[in-house]
Amino acid sequence: MWIPTENEKYGVVLASFRGTVQHGLPLEIGDTVQLLEKCEGWYRGFVLKNPNAKGIFPCSYIYLKNAHIKNKGQFETVIPMEDSVITEMTSTLRDWGAMWKRLYVKNEGDLFHRLWHVMNEILDLRRQVLVGHLTNDRMRDVKHHITARLDWGNEQLCLDLVPRREFSMVDPDEISVTELFKLMEHRHRKKETPVPASTHHLFVHMKSLMSFSLGEELEVFFHIYDSRENRPLSERFFVRLNKNGVPKSPEKTERQCTLFVDLGSSDLRKDVYIVVHIIRIGRMGAGEKKNLCSVQYRRPFGCAVVSIADLLTADSKDDHLLKVYACNTESEWHQIHESIIRKISSRYNLAGSNTGLAVSLQLLHGDIEQLRREYMVLFTRGVSITKKLGFSDIIMPGDMRNDLYITLEKGEFEKGGKSVARNVEITVYVLDIDGQVMKSYVAAGSGEPGGDEYHSFVLYHNNSPRWAEQIKLPIPVDMFRGSHVRFEFRHCSTKDKGEKKLFGYSFVPLMQEDGRTLPDGTHELIIHKCEENANLQDSARYLKLPFSKANLPGNNQAVKGVKESFWITSFLCSTKLTQNGDMLDLLKWRAHPERINDSLSKLKEIDGSEIVKFLQDTLDTLFGILDESSQRYGLKVFDCLVHIINLLQDSKFQHFKPVMDTYIESHFAGALSYRDLIKVLKWYVDRIIDAEHQDHIQQVLKASEYIFKYIVQSRRLFALATGGQNEEEFRCCVHELFMSIRFFLSQENKGTSPVTQTQAVFLRTFPAVYGELLKIFTVKEVAGFVKETLGSLPATAHAECPLEAVKLQCMAKTVESQLYVNPDSRCTLLPVVLRLLQAHMQEQRDLVMCAHILTSMLSLIRKDDSVTTEPAVSEEVDLIVESLLGLLLQTILEITNRPQPAGTNMRLQFQDVTGEFVACLLALLRQMTDKHYQQLLQAFTSKDDLRDFLLQIFTVFRILIRPEMFPKDWTVMRLVTNNVIITTVLYLSDALRKNFLNEKFDYKVWDSYFYLSVIFINQPCLQLESFSPSKRKKILEKYGDMRVMMGCEIFSMWQNLGEHKLNFIPAMIGPFLEVTLVPQPDLRNVMIPIFHDMMDWEQRRSGNFKQVEAKLIDKLDSLMSEGKGDETYRELFNSILLKKIERETWRESGISLIATVTRLMERLLDYRDCMKLGEVDGKKIGCTVSLLNFYKTELNKEEMYIRYIHKLYDLHLKAQNYTEASYTLLLYDELLEWSERPLREFLNYPMQSEWQRKEYLHLTIVQNFDRGKCWENGIILCRELADQYDSYYDYRNLSKMRMMEASLYDKIMDQQRLEPEFFRVGFYGKKFPFFLRNKEFVCRGHDYERLEAFQQRMLNEFPHAIAMQHVNQPDQTIYQAEAQYLQIYAVSPIPESQDVLQRDGVPDNIKSFYKVNHIWRFRYDRPFHKGTKDKENEFKSLWVERTTLTLVQSLPGISRWFEVDKRELVEVSPLENAIEVIENKNLQLRTLITQCQSRQMQNINPLTMCLNGVIDAAVNGGLARYQEAFFVKDYVMNHPEDGEKIGRLRELMFEQAHILEYGLAVHEKFVPQDMKPLHKKLVDQFHVMKSSLGIQEFPAYVRASPVHFNGSPRNSCRNSVPNILSLDGARVVARRSPLTYPSVNRYSSSSLSSQASNEVSNITGQSESSDEVFNMQPSPSTSSLSSNHSASPNVTSSAPSSARGSPQLQDKHKHSRENSCLSPRERPVSAIFPTPLDPAQKASPNQIGDTILPRSDPNLSAPDKVRPTFSSWSLDSVKEVNNTQFSDTVGKFLSPPVPPRPPYSGSSAKSIRSQSPGPMSRSPQKSSMPPFTPSPTECQSAGLVSNSPVLSGSYSSGISSLSRCSVSEASGTEATAGDHPAHLAATMPNSVSSGSDELIRRENKTPPPYSVYERTNPRRPVPLPHSLSIPPNADPPALPPKPHQIRTSSMKLDQASDSRRADGVPHVPRPRPLPRKVSQL
Repeated sequence: MWIPTENEKYGVVLASFRGTVQHGLPLEIGDTVQLLEKCEGWYRGFVLKNPNAKGIFPCSYIYLKNAHIKNKGQFETVIPMEDSVITEMTSTLRDWGAMWKRLYVKNEGDLFHRLWHVMNEILDLRRQVLVGHLTNDRMRDVKHHITARLDWGNEQLCLDLVPRREFSMVDPDEISVTELFKLMEHRHRKKETPVPASTHHLFVHMKSLMSFSLGEELEVFFHIYDSRENRPLSERFFVRLNKNGVPKSPEKTERQCTLFVDLGSSDLRKDVYIVVHIIRIGRMGAGEKKNLCSVQYRRPFGCAVVSIADLLTADSKDDHLLKVYACNTESEWHQIHESIIRKISSRYNLAGSNTGLAVSLQLLHGDIEQLRREYMVLFTRGVSITKKLGFSDIIMPGDMRNDLYITLEKGEFEKGGKSVARNVEITVYVLDIDGQVMKSYVAAGSGEPGGDEYHSFVLYHNNSPRWAEQIKLPIPVDMFRGSHVRFEFRHCSTKDKGEKKLFGYSFVPLMQEDGRTLPDGTHELIIHKCEENANLQDSARYLKLPFSKANLPGNNQAVKGVKESFWITSFLCSTKLTQNGDMLDLLKWRAHPERINDSLSKLKEIDGSEIVKFLQDTLDTLFGILDESSQRYGLKVFDCLVHIINLLQDSKFQHFKPVMDTYIESHFAGALSYRDLIKVLKWYVDRIIDAEHQDHIQQVLKASEYIFKYIVQSRRLFALATGGQNEEEFRCCVHELFMSIRFFLSQENKGTSPVTQTQAVFLRTFPAVYGELLKIFTVKEVAGFVKETLGSLPATAHAECPLEAVKLQCMAKTVESQLYVNPDSRCTLLPVVLRLLQAHMQEQRDLVMCAHILTSMLSLIRKDDSVTTEPAVSEEVDLIVESLLGLLLQTILEITNRPQPAGTNMRLQFQDVTGEFVACLLALLRQMTDKHYQQLLQAFTSKDDLRDFLLQIFTVFRILIRPEMFPKDWTVMRLVTNNVIITTVLYLSDALRKNFLNEKFDYKVWDSYFYLSVIFINQPCLQLESFSPSKRKKILEKYGDMRVMMGCEIFSMWQNLGEHKLNFIPAMIGPFLEVTLVPQPDLRNVMIPIFHDMMDWEQRRSGNFKQVEAKLIDKLDSLMSEGKGDETYRELFNSILLKKIERETWRESGISLIATVTRLMERLLDYRDCMKLGEVDGKKIGCTVSLLNFYKTELNKEEMYIRYIHKLYDLHLKAQNYTEASYTLLLYDELLEWSERPLREFLNYPMQSEWQRKEYLHLTIVQNFDRGKCWENGIILCRELADQYDSYYDYRNLSKMRMMEASLYDKIMDQQRLEPEFFRVGFYGKKFPFFLRNKEFVCRGHDYERLEAFQQRMLNEFPHAIAMQHVNQPDQTIYQAEAQYLQIYAVSPIPESQDVLQRDGVPDNIKSFYKVNHIWRFRYDRPFHKGTKDKENEFKSLWVERTTLTLVQSLPGISRWFEVDKRELVEVSPLENAIEVIENKNLQLRTLITQCQSRQMQNINPLTMCLNGVIDAAVNGGLARYQEAFFVKDYVMNHPEDGEKIGRLRELMFEQAHILEYGLAVHEKFVPQDMKPLHKKLVDQFHVMKSSLGIQEFPAYVRASPVHFNGSPRNSCRNSVPNILSLDGARVVARRSPLTYPSVNRYSSSSLSSQASNEVSNITGQSESSDEVFNMQPSPSTSSLSSNHSASPNVTSSAPSSARGSPQLQDKHKHSRENSCLSPRERPVSAIFPTPLDPAQKASPNQIGDTILPRSDPNLSAPDKVRPTFSSWSLDSVKEVNNTQFSDTVGKFLSPPVPPRPPYSGSSAKSIRSQSPGPMSRSPQKSSMPPFTPSPTECQSAGLVSNSPVLSGSYSSGISSLSRCSVSEASGTEATAGDHPAHLAATMPNSVSSGSDELIRRENKTPPPYSVYERTNPRRPVPLPHSLSIPPNADPPALPPKPHQIRTSSMKLDQASDSRRADGVPHVPRPRPLPRKVSQL
């Protein structure tokens, strides 16, 4: 049975548990679990990180830990009872663990490794804490290290700053907000600006001296030297080096390492140096022989210098190699360092080129105790301390020091009867009072222990030596009296014996008779003659002699006249001895009572350091004098006491205050002193007003704290001794004293008067007195003193008066004092404090101090917030709210709206004060209860006051929510702020409802409320979704989701508004929409219904909700582009609102709005997702196009449309799609007109006229067309610009434009262009973005991009997509699949510009453009067998399934791909297929013959191969197969309807033979000699072929229409007169069989299509060599003469190249394309024809000749294609003879009629009549037109080919509807054979069979356009892009029209349309164009 656990509540998982049992809960080692129930060795509970998943697990897997349970019961929470630091460590390390792994993924290696080390370190420290074996001090250090590392890691990982007190995290609910702010600020400041250390230390490590000339031991001395004052700052550090230049005792680090301690900040400057002197120990001369002398001398060696400033930048120990310099003359040795510093190079030189001193130097900062902690190794290993000369900047009371420093300066010696000067050495001894040498008290410096004596160095032959050697005598204080120092002078001989001979001595006593020590300074000592050491044994004999010339008696002239002298400098640094006689006189006052007055007067002149040495003795002296002679010396003793007290205020001596405090508590014994002290103090206070000089009185008042301490302690001692006598008298004295103080404080004076300054001095020290008074008086009594004293201050004060600031400082100290902490005194003092604060805050003065006071006050209230003091606290809160709440709000508004000061310090202070006031406001609001809010709101007398208050507090709350209010890592503070705000808003919303609804409605207050609520919900720190799970859990547990709470409040308030809601429509739609986009389901469910309410009220008001819709759409775009919203939101928005409007009367329009907004969301979400990707790809562009179209067609939002035009333009430029970029920018260009209307600044466009912007756009577009090699389109725009310049007579720009146009023509003719491939792509499945889902597109490939590369690119863009391996249309399962399927195959373009492509003499450079530009339709063919397949002749059953795709827009356009608008599928019969095959082969032959004849071919091989292929195949049965299949009687009988087609096939076969004959004649003329045999063979085979076809003589119609080859294309254009032939001769006009087959692009389905060949010629420039052509891959289904196969060339013209050479399918539906996406080389040949051929069916090599050349295939590589040139002749049309060059051989050939170039009139972009690219009829039954059969090469139309799209657009694109309102028009039909062929050629439109039903369908989809566009500029008619096409016009004006001729073109347009009607062309009515809104942008 499961029993709830009582004590077993919390545990840690010891081992992982899989949870495989029923109801088992999987556990991982280290998880913490909460236990709910227990049963027989099992627990039931949950893991704390996932409380929703509950389950069971074994007890043995859990280690139980003690825990505290809150809210016991169902919703209990468990808090582990462990150290809070441990808890924090555990949770922090868990958070870091996840982030640490992410750092590795992001490749942030540096932080990854550093964090790893810190985490390991924290884990080690955690173990130490958990073990619990640490001492308290060590535990404190460990916790300090832990928290420091936790803070470092949090900062590095951008986590929150943790508020801590004593290493533990602080619960914000348990302290006041002001305290929380202080903690956060303290931690933030600590993190930001570490406090600079005031004490510094220099670490020196002597390593070695490097020199090649060593061999003697060395002594190295370091000291710090001040070159500005020319004095050493420290004692010397001394290191002994051996003969190798390394320290003698390497094992003793203290002998080679030192710390120069107690350097002040002022010592770290450039002119302070580390000076190193090096002394050698050895012979007198460095080069002397060893055996000369055995005595060792100390001799100068060298000096080195380094500036301390060089070390300031070094972070770690830097090794330095110091250059060592030697003196040029020894006499300058004493100042060699100064010479080096001042760079007097004449006095020194390098001691040796290789001599250097290796030392390690490092500056350390902080006090010495801090260094001991931080550099523990340094101190444990051993380091000597080198002290500063003198005391440090701060003297500590416990410091004990007694060092005497003596510097051997110089000497003056006589020669002593010698011819040369002496070598003088000084030996120094210290002797005690008994004359004994003191052991170990002579030290050369730190580092080496002291010795018994010291020997100076020797200067060679120098009677005036200068040593400047410093020695240290650390003599104990008790041995100082009677001691003296003796200096013995010896001459050092350099002779053999090398003896040192004594010749004199000097001495100096260390203490004088009166107890004073040797005074600091230089002393000239007398040199007493002495040549025997024995004479110095008894010191008493010479101590009676004078020692210094300074204190010789005046009559002793004999000694004064002696020339020999010795100078020393002494300096005493002692904490116990003094050199001051006045100090000693005062301390010995009882010995000389007559000197008391004088001694007291001189005390003020004594140096402070002397006084603090004897502080206790001095105070005892003063109070002793006071007790004995108070009447006589009372005032002077008081003044001396004041002087000493004020001395301790100095920063140098402030650490002696505790010494005085200890003295007062423990040693002070003046029980009667209080009377005299009070008396004298009152005497001074009473004289303040009358005194002229206030300085001394101010000094007295400064000392008042310690005076009161002495008074109080004295009274306590007296009361203790007497049992409390004279209590009343004492109280009376104190009251009188305070009366005097109040009187002096109440005086009003001018701001700068001395009395005012004295008042300020007293106020500064007064708060320090409170604590002393509390020792004697009660709390209320002291509070009364303080209240009366502070209340006596003058009330009216001037702002500039310094007293005002001091008042506040006094009040601040009062609030922080122990007195104010007591609740009893607080109620007395609070009104005084509030009154002063109120006055200052109203005038906005001293705000920093006001903030400090408020902070302290509110911190105390929170502390006392308990049950017992609740009423008192409530009253205090009442008082503060009443006095300061309004002022607080006003102050925060003022300081946040004020411009911030310029200075950094001022700005920081400014930010601090804002934060403090905010914390005070929050603390106050958090303390307020229902009662406080009721009282506050009732206190407002009028509605206006309440309104102002609400507006003010809402505005302040909005300021508090600003991100910049607190640093970004202060999440704790922000959450507290938000909690206070939402609590307050809930209280205030009631006041809003009660006071400002119905007739009292106030829009401003409500608007401010809603605005605040929206900002509150949207602030980043409340978006819990972005936080880690643990952080989210903590916030939810503590505060809940405050967004939902505020959302519910918004909804509730909205419901209360009633009809006033209309005031907020549409203003609040955007803000509320922003709230609903927050990803919180509950919040969305609450807020989305408000939109239904808005729609309802808007419907009531205006009958529609257009405003709601417009605002929703506008805001959605901006909000979603910021990353807000998701798919869930779209679904929720749709479902909630649809459900809400079900029963509304306006349901239909509501559904429409919701659908529109939902569709917009779909597109915006897709757009946002696409934009997140890195580089520009098709997905981004397609998505932008989809959104752009949506804004235009469905939403009619011009501004958004234009914005997305420019976004799309930028994407194209980035992807280098320059042509598409031009078309995109053209959309904006077309919205503008050539007018002078001013346009506002927009996007990157400046303010300018419409004309200027349009001009700029034109030039940009032309530039991009140029870069995209789309020069034809650029020419059209150049012309339009030129017309504008012409109309304004701007000939300069006109000239430039014409030159630009000419350059574009040159580029067309001179530069190569690659023809792109086109690919059909299907996107199937629900996982695709909305704009692609289940749609098919045709894409224009990149240069050189073939199918395999394109497919790979698409799969890279959609990495999760699956490539479909067939070309069948997918079924519904694929459409609905939760996946992505891509279906890709190549398609062939069907050019619209047939007139250009079929015109004779047009260069290929020009034709290549029209083959692949302005393409609407694309084709894909699939062969299959219908019925039973004839194994002998497969052509009988070979059908072709032809799919034609029509796009919504032509390619290229604003995108590289467009959606397929319509699919058409027709089947081509075997007979029609045969006709097409032969037609195409004939076309290829003609092209090659023309190229050869016009000498365009440098190589005749292509013609040779083609002739060989056709003739060879025909001889071997190719054409015979067609005869067998279609000319037999059975077929003719069974297919009577195909009679005309059979005739047509027969004609084509005869035509082919005729062309071959002519081709052989041309071939004979150009064939090289070595190929003559091949030519002869071809002629023989041709005769065999003719005979096999039964041709004896060509029919008349063939002879009558011979092939004519024009030499000049211009001639062919001129010969436009038709040759009229009789009908019985032959039908020579264009023919077509009754079954209409596509004639528009028949040439393109040849086995080598013209478009493919043209592409090759563009790449190679020449036709291929014979080898290349022979290597072409044959297609068995495309030969016109093949004996085995007869598939249509169109089968393979669009299919992937794998289709070539493949067997046929059994039926139409049985085709498999599993390998369609493979590369052409890899695909199996059965990709389209899965059934393999029988061996009998396989064609022999002889049969499959080169007739079967490859046809156009996008997947062919460039060399696989042949480039034909369209011939200027035709077998189907009659033309005049133009060139009779071959008349003998071939007969008389006639040239076909070439339509004249249409006259140039009308602008390219104005008055546009678009023509529909609609599909043609596919069968005779569907065709309503008479049969008209043009030849394959005949021009379809002489008019301009209009490629403009149907401008009404399709539903999904509709791009051009903004630019114009033209209408698609079917303006032409086919004519019968006899109807004026030439004339018809000149007038026939391009779209031959565009049906009116298609036209009307497109028209009905036209959205309301923005304008009717009129363009009247004349243009040359060229095939144009969809937005540039122009109508044909018949009568061009003689000159370009000026502006007054604008209307002519539209008139001519009407005439042209009338003429069409007259010609019998069916007329489709043209709808009226709609007016457009001209773009304002």
